[in-house]
Amino acid sequence: MLKSLARKILRRPLGAALGRAHASPPGGPLLPPKVLQDYVGGDYEEVGAEFLRYFVELCRLKPDETVLDVGCGSGRMAVPLTGYLSAAGRYHGFDVSETAVAWCRENITTPFPNFDFRVADLHNGPYNPKGARRPSEFRFPYGDATFDLVFLASVFTHMLPADVEHYLSEIARVLRPGGRCLVTFFLLNDESTALIDAGKGTYNFEHRGPGYRTINARRPEDAIAYPEAFVRGLYEKAGLKIAEPIRHGSWCGRADYLSFQDIVIAVSGG
Repeated sequence: MLKSLARKILRRPLGAALGRAHASPPGGPLLPPKVLQDYVGGDYEEVGAEFLRYFVELCRLKPDETVLDVGCGSGRMAVPLTGYLSAAGRYHGFDVSETAVAWCRENITTPFPNFDFRVADLHNGPYNPKGARRPSEFRFPYGDATFDLVFLASVFTHMLPADVEHYLSEIARVLRPGGRCLVTFFLLNDESTALIDAGKGTYNFEHRGPGYRTINARRPEDAIAYPEAFVRGLYEKAGLKIAEPIRHGSWCGRADYLSFQDIVIAVSGG
C-alpha cells in the first residue's frame, strides 16, 4: 500500500532522503531509518510480524528452508525472518532500490550472512522510472528449483499484466517441487467490484486499462487491480496450483477479511 508520504519520497532519490542515517541504536529493534520504512508502506514492524505468521501458519515454512523475497525493499520481511530461520536456512531478496538494498546488506547481512540482498535495475513507474530493463524480460538471478517459499508482498499491485505473467513463470521455475508461493493482489470479483463501485474501498480503481483497473491512468503502476478470473488463469498457465481458499482482504471495504490485500497461496507441481 502506497501511503501519501511514501509517494512523496518516491519522487526524489532515496539516497538524498536517507542522508547519513543508519540502523536503530544498539540494543533496540533492527529498524531502517524512517524514510526507508515509509518506502515500503504500512507499519514496518507490524506488517513484518503479520507476514511471518502467514509464512509459518499458512505456508508451513520451516526454519531450515530457503526463501525468496521478490521486492524485498528495506527488509520488512527479512528482519522478522532473522529470528526464525536457522543457520541452515537461507534468505534471498532483490529490489529495484539501491539504497534500500545497501541498508539491508549493511545491517542485516553483516550479522546474518545467510541473508543475501541484490539490486535489480528494473523499470517501474512509481519506484524506479529510469530502470534499465522491463520486468517482463528479467530472469530471476537464481537457479531452477532453488526455493521452498517465494513471496511477493504488494509487488503485483504495482505491475502490468505482461510483467505479472512473466514473474509467475519465473516463480514456478525457481520453486522446488512442492514449494509454496505467497502473493498479494487487489482482486476484482463480484463482491469487491460492487464495493469499490459503491465507493467503499480504500482505493476505487476508477480508471480502466487493458485487463486491469488502476488509480492513476497516467501512471497505472501506482496501484493496479486485476480480475480474479484472470489471475487464476495465469497461475494455471504457470503450473502453480492455488491452495484454496484465496484469503480476500479489506482494501475494498469487505467486512470479513484476513489482511489488507488479497492473499493467494499456491504450490508448485514441479
